Amino acid sequence: MDTSSIAAAPPRIAELARAAVEYVKRAIGLELTYDSDTLPLLDHYLRNVPDDQPAMVELVAVASGAYFGEVVRRTLGGRWDTSADEVTDWRIVLPTGLNFSPAGFAAAAIVRADLDDLDTTMDAPPRMRPFVEQTLARMSDVTEDDYYSLCGRLDTLEHVHEVLVAVAAKMMGKERGESLDEDGEEEGEGEGEGDGEGEGQGQGKPVN
Repeated sequence: MDTSSIAAAPPRIAELARAAVEYVKRAIGLELTYDSDTLPLLDHYLRNVPDDQPAMVELVAVASGAYFGEVVRRTLGGRWDTSADEVTDWRIVLPTGLNFSPAGFAAAAIVRADLDDLDTTMDAPPRMRPFVEQTLARMSDVTEDDYYSLCGRLDTLEHVHEVLVAVAAKMMGKERGESLDEDGEEEGEGEGEGDGEGEGQGQGKPVN
C-alpha cells in the first residue's frame, strides 16, 4: 500500500508509537521502521517484558499496541477509533469493518495468553461475523508463541481482511441478483476458491 496517501496518526497514537520504537532501540539496539519486516524485533522485545508486573505490561502494551496499529493501518488501510475513554480500548477499524484492540493484542503477546480485562479478539460488523468465524476455524493450528505474536496477528488480519473484501464484493453481486451461499461464495464456485485452507498459517488455535 502507498503510505503517502494515509492520513497521519492521531497525535497521542503517534507519541505512543514513538515510545515503542525507543523502547526497542534501547533494549536491543535496532530500530523499528513501521513495517512488517521489523515486526519480529517487537515480538522479540515483548517476549522479554516481565509478565508478572501488571503496570509494566500495560505501559508497554499501550505503546507497542499503538506501533502495531500503525503497522496494520499502513499495510491494510483503515483508521483509529479513539472514542473510548481508555487508551487500552482504542481500536483499529479496517476498510472491511474488521476491527481489534492493538493494545489487547500487544498485552497478549507479552503474557502469551488472553486477558480478562483487555479485548484480545477481533470483531466485525454483524453480517460479516459469520465469515470471520468460518475463516478463523479453517486456519491451521499453530504454536502458542506464534498464535500470540504480533507477526502472527498481522498474518491473520491480512488473511481475514482479504476474505472479507471478497465477501463484500460478492454481497454486492448478490444485491445485483447473483446468488451467494452461506460461505460467501457464489453458488457453483469451486470449493478451493477463497476457503482459506492452508493460508494465513497463524491464528487457528494455539497448541502447546
